[in-house]
Amino acid sequence: MKKYCSGNCASPHLEWGLALPGPFPPIYPILDTAALAAKKLSTIDAATILIDAGVRLLQFRHKGLFTKADFSLLQSLAGICKEVDATLVINDRADIAMLLQCALHIGQNDLAPADARRLLGARAIIGHSTHNEEQMRVAEAEPVDYLAIGPVFATRSKDNPDPVVGAAGLSSLRKLTRKPLVAIGGITLENAPAVYAAGVDSVALISALIPDDGGVREMRARAGEWVALGQALAGRTPANQWPPRDMV
Repeated sequence: MKKYCSGNCASPHLEWGLALPGPFPPIYPILDTAALAAKKLSTIDAATILIDAGVRLLQFRHKGLFTKADFSLLQSLAGICKEVDATLVINDRADIAMLLQCALHIGQNDLAPADARRLLGARAIIGHSTHNEEQMRVAEAEPVDYLAIGPVFATRSKDNPDPVVGAAGLSSLRKLTRKPLVAIGGITLENAPAVYAAGVDSVALISALIPDDGGVREMRARAGEWVALGQALAGRTPANQWPPRDMV
């Protein structure tokens, strides 16, 4: 199997989940069901707000028991995304990503990347989380399409987060991979410029998009701010071409 990269390396995949020629999207919102529920925001409403703001890459993250109702919700969300050619990424669950023909994101304790690739096939989009230099060096050789690194800063989105990477550490880690790189963890409108300056292709967002009062109007305003910032600050060099030009 060919190595997946963000440059011009040949890659046989791409029919599932992605209809975004050009650079890797500069912002990567994560629809965390627990975080949304805590603010009394529905997943569908949040997704609609983000899509209306111009977001075309979303991740669905549900860490609890996956019920029939959760699957039905995800089916609806997948349908909404397909209508606007947005990429929907499923966190952790390769089986559900396969059923819905969505992209997949896996962590260090999930299904091994090679096994996920065997299950989903060469055309599926797969991302992989890393938290330090050792994990990133290993992940660079894995059959995945993009990497995530973090937490960059302190975060409340995980109960037991890994040690923070920091903006300076992020710049060093960027040099270890040619794959599109997504930064995650504690990223705000204030520190995002330093994160983009470190060379990442995208920033993943959870709490930064969710207003304290759970208001739809406020979330819509935040989504617009992030989309504008991402477009202004994200790199637009061949290094972050998504998908690679030979795949278009």
